[in-house]
Amino acid sequence: MVTITARTKKKSSAKIKNAFGSVFSSMRFTMLITYLAVILITLVLMCAYVIGLLSENLYSGEAVDMLAKANTISAMLSENWEPDITVSDARFSDTVDNCLGGTNIRGVVVNTSYTVMCDTNKEAQLIGKVFMRDVMRSALGGEQVENISDDETGMKLITVAVPINRDGNIIGCVYLAESIENISGTIKSTRNSLIVFCVLILVLIGMLSIGMSYIITSPVEDFIDVAQRISRGDFSKRIDVRGHNEISQMGEALNFMCDELSSLEEKRRKFVSDASHELKTPMAGIKLICDSLVSAENPDMDMVKEFLGDMSDEVDRLTRIVERLLALTKLDSEGTAPDIEDADIKLLVDEVVRKLNPIAAARSVVLGADYHDIEFGPIRIDYDKIYEAVYNIVDNAIKYSPEGSNINIDLIEGNGVINISVRDYGPGIPEEAREKIFERFYRLDDSRARDTGGTGLGLAIAREAVLAHGGEITVSDADGGGSIFTITLPYSNKK
Repeated sequence: MVTITARTKKKSSAKIKNAFGSVFSSMRFTMLITYLAVILITLVLMCAYVIGLLSENLYSGEAVDMLAKANTISAMLSENWEPDITVSDARFSDTVDNCLGGTNIRGVVVNTSYTVMCDTNKEAQLIGKVFMRDVMRSALGGEQVENISDDETGMKLITVAVPINRDGNIIGCVYLAESIENISGTIKSTRNSLIVFCVLILVLIGMLSIGMSYIITSPVEDFIDVAQRISRGDFSKRIDVRGHNEISQMGEALNFMCDELSSLEEKRRKFVSDASHELKTPMAGIKLICDSLVSAENPDMDMVKEFLGDMSDEVDRLTRIVERLLALTKLDSEGTAPDIEDADIKLLVDEVVRKLNPIAAARSVVLGADYHDIEFGPIRIDYDKIYEAVYNIVDNAIKYSPEGSNINIDLIEGNGVINISVRDYGPGIPEEAREKIFERFYRLDDSRARDTGGTGLGLAIAREAVLAHGGEITVSDADGGGSIFTITLPYSNKK
């Protein structure tokens, strides 16, 4: 069974390790891909915007410049245009050459019949011939037109055409064409530079993303280690918390969880050990009695009755232990908030005194009540839980008080609380043990506790019940010997 359990834990730990490792690697990969995707999309959009803006500015700037030149030529030609001119005139060539001098712009002047009147490209030999383009048709229709297109050789051109007006009539148009390969080259060069820049940015961001992913996710390695240790029942590992960010808060939460689990595990082990020890003693007594009866030859009835009486006492003791364990379990379990109701605190204490008077009388102990002359308004408590707490305190006082002594019970109200004090004349409680006595199964004197039938659970039950009401329970030395146990409960005086 031990081997199977160990193997099971080992397999479980391995599964947890693999699962966390997978999540850890996936987290880094996801962060890296996310960063790169965001940066890549941003760079692509930025480059597209820059290239588009640059292209538009360069092309539109060149088009505006050419339109300005075309309008200048049109205005100058309209002054020298004669109706009888049918072929190129020197004045046309001089005007066009002067306006386009120092540029690579080709200038063509045509009349309304698309007959070339002037062409700066002498090699084309178009003068006197028909030369038609779409932009010319639009210009002869009265529009100023620009267009970007590719010529027969695949060269990118920008063309403009403006009408020539004379006396309100369109008599021809000016057509200008220029290669914009230099602009395309500039745009292409800029695009290539941006691509190189983007690649460098991506590489840099990728390296930074990897570094950032390790910085952000490295603490997760500690979380994984702690989680694996927790899965093996080891709560000793803690996270080294640095800073005040979310990761640090996670580390603090995990450390707090480890502290709580460690405390719970320690309490569980102690509880199991103590409970086993407590249950073992009466069971051993019952076993011894049974063995004695079985081994005895012809036992007389008096001896049998004596043994059965002892066995009954041990069974009663077992019953008390089990009942108190069940009471503590009920207090510990979730969803068992106090059932608050208005109660008469004097009536509650009186009932405890009445119930325990026979036990006190059997030990020649006198229970004294010092609160009968005081009137108290109703207090909001869980009657059964507080009754159990007061009962356990008074019961303990009776058990550990010497014969012939007194036990004084008093109720004192003030400052928004009510104190239930129980003063005995017992042996007292050392200062170093005053916190421990409220722990489960703790005893100052084991031998005497067993003689009195104590289980070591009564004070623990009392404390849990009082704490559930937001109160507290304390113990102090009394003048003249003995102890004073005080239960403090919130109280709103509404007489």
